Amino acid sequence: MTKSKTFIGPISINSKGVGFFDIEDRDDSIEIQADKVNRAFPGDIVEIKLLGIKIKNREQGEVVRIVERTRDEFVGTAEKQDGKIFVVPDDRRVYVDFFISDELEEGTKVLVKVKNWDTLESEVIKVIGKKGENNTEMESIVLEKGFRIEFPDDVEKEAENLKKQYANTLVDEIKNRRDMRDIVTMTIDPFDAKDFDDAISFKELDDNKFEIGVHIADVSHFVTPGSKLDREAERRGLSVYLVDRTIPMLPEILSNDLCSLNPNEDKLTFSAIFTMTSDGKVLDEWFGRTIIHSDKRFTYEEANDVITGKLDGPYKKELLKLNEIAKKLEKAKYHGGAINFETEEVKFELDSAGKPIRVYKKQRLDTHKLVEEYMLIANRAVAKFIFLSQNQDLRKKGSQSVYRIHAKPDKERIQNLAIFLKAIGFDLKNKDGEVTSRDINNLLKEVEGTPNEELVKTATIRSMAKAVYSTKNIGHFGLAFSYYTHFTSPIRRYPDVLVHRFLERELKDGKIEQNEYEKFERICLESSELEKKAADAERASIKYKQVEYMKEHIGEIFEGTITGVTEWGIYIEEKETKCEGMVKLRDLGDDYWSLDEKNYTVIGQKSKKKYTLGDIVKFKVVGADLEKRVLDYILI
Repeated sequence: MTKSKTFIGPISINSKGVGFFDIEDRDDSIEIQADKVNRAFPGDIVEIKLLGIKIKNREQGEVVRIVERTRDEFVGTAEKQDGKIFVVPDDRRVYVDFFISDELEEGTKVLVKVKNWDTLESEVIKVIGKKGENNTEMESIVLEKGFRIEFPDDVEKEAENLKKQYANTLVDEIKNRRDMRDIVTMTIDPFDAKDFDDAISFKELDDNKFEIGVHIADVSHFVTPGSKLDREAERRGLSVYLVDRTIPMLPEILSNDLCSLNPNEDKLTFSAIFTMTSDGKVLDEWFGRTIIHSDKRFTYEEANDVITGKLDGPYKKELLKLNEIAKKLEKAKYHGGAINFETEEVKFELDSAGKPIRVYKKQRLDTHKLVEEYMLIANRAVAKFIFLSQNQDLRKKGSQSVYRIHAKPDKERIQNLAIFLKAIGFDLKNKDGEVTSRDINNLLKEVEGTPNEELVKTATIRSMAKAVYSTKNIGHFGLAFSYYTHFTSPIRRYPDVLVHRFLERELKDGKIEQNEYEKFERICLESSELEKKAADAERASIKYKQVEYMKEHIGEIFEGTITGVTEWGIYIEEKETKCEGMVKLRDLGDDYWSLDEKNYTVIGQKSKKKYTLGDIVKFKVVGADLEKRVLDYILI
């Protein structure tokens, strides 16, 4: 490798403006000092050259060309200096300010678009609001990740036209669909849900057999290829869920009305219907377009109270049998090698101004698992049906569907995980980084109920590959399924809309179009990337609300677990609210503290006091910075 050789790829940048660039077959990233980044921003495609020098054993490089800007819009706060207004970006990795000519009050948050990369002259696209206000901060998170809130007028108009035509559409469609309206059907969703993607029907047959239908909103009936709604849904990719709001993929006329499986209304659906035994064995399956009439809209809590006998509610017999079969399906899933990842999530109780007054762990009920098992069996069955029917026909080759795939874990990451686990007293069986799902499940059973349970689960999840969308079916490692797709949430995920179209084509023995591979693989890549951004936005909104909550509890003492140790501090997660903050090493007391990386421990040189990953400690909240979304703790 010569000094003059250059490489092209994406650059990542930290909050200090230092860049990092990955080269294939190299363990360490190339480091690019702030003065060598040459105005590249995080995610930009750049060309770099190696400088032939190392700093602290890390190879150094320099950006010689910006090949492609991946974004030109940024969220920031207006500030004024020497009579000039500039915008300080929210993203701390964007290390420059943007200059605007608009007259704005200081402290106003805006979305700007860069007009000139040399001068950083920009124009204001949207005035979001006053910094620190709930609505402003939540919208800023969404816009910063590249999502849009409002729908274009022509998209809304197309949705309105569908609503006007719906009554006639329904009459025409009934004769072309399997009529399921006389079968007991229910939805089970969160108490605050407004869009209902899925419903479950139940019918008892002879000889201890049951017909269980998984009915999914027939979004593809309304959102047709090439329509304005279709193009907008593809661009958005999915609905984004923040603490206090949803940014929908489809206009509300569709998501909350036409497509939503609201109770006591006739609705168009695409269904997977199974004939099953009490043991969960599938005897027969049917796929096709249907019409249903949901008899009851359950919340998870209400349905669970019916099952447990706390509530003498309707459809108890049906719910009990559905739950009984779901437990058998769950058992078979884990027996087949699925990994039992059940991590803790937090929920917020907000006042009328959006301020958090309570943070609590989300309870996972039997009804959550019930719905999950029937959605899994439907997703799995649809993927298998499409894959096998296409592969029996040699004429049908190329891009044939969209699968949800999960690759085997990277060997090196598993080896690093095993080292970490050993340091805190646990053993992950592996052979040179090769690990099975059963090995991981054995580990999770070992840590269950211990103070380190959530820490180990989080570390293990991070060592796994990310589940993504692909036209190539390689199976799903985490679920131990050979075939898997996303079929059950087309109101909120664009790939599900595509899967409905592929399923319809297979049922009608349709033909594969030319150049499908490139088109749908591109959509898969884009959808996977949008999914990451939506997850980042959700996490950012949760973190903001956690900091906002703790701001009202400065001076109070809590108990938590040490979740990270670094050269600059100890990270602690409060046990009930999962609010994570940091204790700076300089605040640990009159001692010199050093990091023992191998054992994930901070040690006091004089006192020999140790703080180790997983330790339970008491701490006081001493600071809460909403702008940076960080909490400062001190140990008690």
